[in-house]
Amino acid sequence: MISFLGTGLLGSNFVKALIKKGEQVQIWNRTAAKAKALESMGARAFDNPALAVKGASRVHLTLSDDQSVDEVLKSASPGLTPGTFIIDHTTTSAAGAASRTKYWKEQGYIYVHAPVFMGPQNALESTGVMLISGDQQVIKGLEPVLRTMTGQLVNLGPESNRAAGIKLLGNLLLMTITGGLSDLLALAKSLGIPAADVEAFISMWNPGSMIPARLKRILTGEFHSPSWELNMARKDARLMIEATQGRSPLTVIPSIAQKMDHWIEKGHGNDDWTIITKDNI
Repeated sequence: MISFLGTGLLGSNFVKALIKKGEQVQIWNRTAAKAKALESMGARAFDNPALAVKGASRVHLTLSDDQSVDEVLKSASPGLTPGTFIIDHTTTSAAGAASRTKYWKEQGYIYVHAPVFMGPQNALESTGVMLISGDQQVIKGLEPVLRTMTGQLVNLGPESNRAAGIKLLGNLLLMTITGGLSDLLALAKSLGIPAADVEAFISMWNPGSMIPARLKRILTGEFHSPSWELNMARKDARLMIEATQGRSPLTVIPSIAQKMDHWIEKGHGNDDWTIITKDNI
């Protein structure tokens, strides 16, 4: 029997998918109505976490943050059976994932952090990506059941907090891309370019395909043979800011422009513009 703590958008669809696969699932959610709504599908909803985890061989969590995970697991602990697997899909801090792994092992339970790049529809369809790291023997035993929950299970090695760290990296990239798209649309609006034309251009150009090569170049640390000089990139940033001033404010570009100014002042205006990444390599 499986227990699921946290039945919001992601958790509820995980539960639905598990039930469709024939699993018995006991559930709890802070807003009880969200858990009760799943009883019509065959889940058993409980009013407190300790009852929801009673008799479960695996306890899955999809909560909001480190604090909620710690609070809910503390409330659930009276109902846990020694040796139970606690599988946490919550996006948390790397430090929190490491400390929970250590703490729950000392209590006689097996905590594994397995965050996901999965939306609600992915959870329902068992697609998307699930990350996992930690004790490799434990992961080897869990892999068969976790693979049924996702399209791709990525084992990131023995460090208990590596999956948490990689998940944060991925989310940072998603936020950066979204911020960039916001600026893209703001500039297009200021220039009178229809959003449909922007969409068609991005689909044709596919700039995302350039990310691996751009990262590889940055990691070489070689900035003295420019393909786009920092001075020229800064000029373009100025044009973008001027074009949107008083119309649609930019989110990302002004911060990038400040970093460009820093490196120009240090005498790197003729280097490749990617030198703005140098301090982080």
